[in-house]
Amino acid sequence: MHFVGIDLAWGQKQRTGLAVLDQDGHLVHISSVHTDEEIRDALTPYVAGPCVVGIDAPLIVTNATGSRAAEQELNKDFQRFQAGAHPSNTGKPEFAGGVTRGATICRMLRLDMDPRSGRERRAIEVYPHPATVVLFGLSMTLKYKSKPGRTLDSMRAALLTLMQHVEQVVPPDPTWRDLRAQVENATTKAELGRAEDQVDAVVCAYVALFAHRWPARVTTYGSFESGYIVTPTLSDAHGEIRRAVEEYERIQPGLVEIADEYVALVTSILDEAGINYLTVTGRAKSVESFAAKAARTVDGLWAYADPLREIGDQVGVRVITYVRADVAAVADVLGAQLRVLDDRDLGQETASEGRFGYASRHLQVSRDGGPVAQVQVRTVLQHAWAEFEHDIRYKGAVPAEHARDFDRRFTLAAGLLELADQEFTTIRDRLRGGSFEDLDGGARISPRELAAYLAGQYDDAEWSRTDHYDWIAGLLPDLGIDTLSELGEVLARVDVDGLAAKMDYRYPPGAVRRLDDALLAAFGDRYVVLPGNEHRVALLRTRLEKMTG
Repeated sequence: MHFVGIDLAWGQKQRTGLAVLDQDGHLVHISSVHTDEEIRDALTPYVAGPCVVGIDAPLIVTNATGSRAAEQELNKDFQRFQAGAHPSNTGKPEFAGGVTRGATICRMLRLDMDPRSGRERRAIEVYPHPATVVLFGLSMTLKYKSKPGRTLDSMRAALLTLMQHVEQVVPPDPTWRDLRAQVENATTKAELGRAEDQVDAVVCAYVALFAHRWPARVTTYGSFESGYIVTPTLSDAHGEIRRAVEEYERIQPGLVEIADEYVALVTSILDEAGINYLTVTGRAKSVESFAAKAARTVDGLWAYADPLREIGDQVGVRVITYVRADVAAVADVLGAQLRVLDDRDLGQETASEGRFGYASRHLQVSRDGGPVAQVQVRTVLQHAWAEFEHDIRYKGAVPAEHARDFDRRFTLAAGLLELADQEFTTIRDRLRGGSFEDLDGGARISPRELAAYLAGQYDDAEWSRTDHYDWIAGLLPDLGIDTLSELGEVLARVDVDGLAAKMDYRYPPGAVRRLDDALLAAFGDRYVVLPGNEHRVALLRTRLEKMTG
């Protein structure tokens, strides 16, 4: 069975877009033509057997003036989305005498036009704009049509957005990817127009498939006798989603500030704990991304009944670590400082299913019952895999015929990266357990020398960030410590075990944090008031009280 889409021009001088889907919803034909004969020749191979043809053009027009009843009824539901239909009447030259080009095409292809017909070869009138609103959860129609005031760039961006939506329901094939390239490289509105007709035709074909597969989920406005339009039903849930998107658009600027605050908070918590990490970044979800997620469906049902409450990554923070052990350390220290509402180890969930794949620790956190943020913690290798996999899969770059092979290769890559993560951890553990001779060279202590020395001094400590070694090495001269021998003499006076007991570390502290505490214990208030510590005086005094209490 085939599902055909015809974006039919009202006159034969304009372009008509054609598209055909097979019974599995895969694109098998797409083209642009002009005449009725060209339409017949292109589509005859696909309408000889069972088919449903969605035509974007009036099929039946009987009213002398104004709009058809179908257009009036549809506009009541879709006008607020700027998806209303243009009026059709026999007073217009295109429909004079009640003869429409759409009906002519149906007769030429011998298609039944009755929407209630159960015949195996039939046509229905469809309209892409309201269909895209429902199918893709749009708050209003995308502005890719050529109209006064619209620029080439804005039209191109809107059309590419529509194509991204279409690719979620119709797997892209080489012809479709060529069409996308034409849109991306178009230098005139006319070039965009040639592509636009074909994209609309694909939407028409998918609406025909949708109406055949899920007849209970489409609405027929009007009647066969006076003219009708078939489109996916606008549900109450869609109205809720539209209102949720509008509300999110209102609050999103405030979420940007909250995201910045969370990045600063998480960074300060990890720095204070001496946890080693590569980066801490954050963002507030864009309105476009929220709208797309809110409109997501599973087996034809909305994934989120209450998007504003159920979409938990509106504020997101991402922590990238070097090795897997640090992922657990980050989760532990955040759990000690913030309220954890949810904690999912997606790597463990994947492994429990007996496969390799996406690995990341996701924490839902809040501070003092305030705004919630999702914190993703993953290693740099896990991050590389996730970003590449997302970029490939969600931009439609995987041809359908290669999907299974690509799945296998992504799984293989995930397994190799897991092994690499394990080896990096082993390398670090062995370095941490090694012994280092005094590296004094007569000059002041360099950050590299200090890192090597501390790896031997605190062989059970985690590695710290490179910039933290730089920072604390810069404090040592202010304490009169210019060599590793002098540092060793200071640390020898510190009761390491007693200090650790008083600090009661609830997470594996980094080497710099261990040295920071030892210097605070050895020098007391003199260490607190060093110029390099002026940004954390209150914090250090609190720690000093804990040590001496």
